[in-house]
Amino acid sequence: MSGGFAPRVLDWFRQCGRHDLPWQRDPSPYRVWVSEIMLQQTQVATVIPYFQRFVDRFPSVEDLAAADVDEVLHLWSGLGYYARARNLHSAARMICEQHQGRFPECFEDVVALPGIGRSTAGAILALSLDQRHAILDGNVKRVLCRHRGIEQWPGEAATEKRLWDLAVSLTPQDRVTEYTQAMMDLGATVCRRANPACHRCPLAEDCVARASGRQRELPVPRPRRNRPVRKIAMLLVTDPAGHVLLQRRPEAGIWGGLWSFPELGSAHTPEAWAMAQMGARSARFETWPPVRHGFTHFELVITPHRIDLERRSTSIMEDVDWLWYNPQSPARIGLAAVVERLLGAVAGEFASETVLGERDEPDREVCAAGHRG
Repeated sequence: MSGGFAPRVLDWFRQCGRHDLPWQRDPSPYRVWVSEIMLQQTQVATVIPYFQRFVDRFPSVEDLAAADVDEVLHLWSGLGYYARARNLHSAARMICEQHQGRFPECFEDVVALPGIGRSTAGAILALSLDQRHAILDGNVKRVLCRHRGIEQWPGEAATEKRLWDLAVSLTPQDRVTEYTQAMMDLGATVCRRANPACHRCPLAEDCVARASGRQRELPVPRPRRNRPVRKIAMLLVTDPAGHVLLQRRPEAGIWGGLWSFPELGSAHTPEAWAMAQMGARSARFETWPPVRHGFTHFELVITPHRIDLERRSTSIMEDVDWLWYNPQSPARIGLAAVVERLLGAVAGEFASETVLGERDEPDREVCAAGHRG
């Protein structure tokens, strides 16, 4: 074996790693923090344009803390895992209140912020300040499981502890910033989930998975579970001017804090809801084909009911949790991807037969240290 684990990873990174990502330029704790939160469960190529727009609008912790959460969610729209954006906004306000607007540099203070776990805290401090902290995101887990031939699912508590102990022991005393980025890059570009490029891996000569031909089997995948199906009815209510009624969702649950369509309970028909809630009759009513939408732990089937009102309700404008949305002059608010697609259909921007009935991309709400690529 030529050299230890960390030296080989660092030598590979010098030649083959990624050195010009946007958050690597002026790698302040704030910029690295934003990037790390965005990179949870999301690939680098997807994150880059979101990151650039976000830090252009909010160049500092103070700017982010002072913003309205609707604008934060608007800039996050389409990135998914919206709890990340809410936690980022809450953490910025906490930093301003408890740390005078300066991102903390102590591990215990960082991990105490909303939405930041052990691995993310370590990554922020290692990448921005070269502090020696181990990380254990999805890429690192994959590299370590394959290299050491770990045959248990990484999500098991005992296996995760073993991986943490291993990650800590392998993290070098010096050049921690480079090593941390190198491990992320190695998992994302070489030790990939599918089709790993073992011929380009600096750890190939003593990798247990490669020696035994088990690259496809390791890491052991999560035990399969059938995702339950939930069904809801949504009301696509429009006024005579073509504005669409939206309702802010509760903070807890799916799409927390985002704007969505009102949901129809079992106690009302769409027409009865319009009279009870809006005090107006519908000039037009139709039911559209169901839309399927995937979440991490369940499948959502949405039946949209289109209601065109004869007149707009004025009383509803007094409630801050309701909004008449103008698709021709969109407000800067947070919208889940499937809601945005349905708004496009209502506005006639897309033919309904090409928008409805398609399976949307997952818009997941569980936030964990996972894949980045």
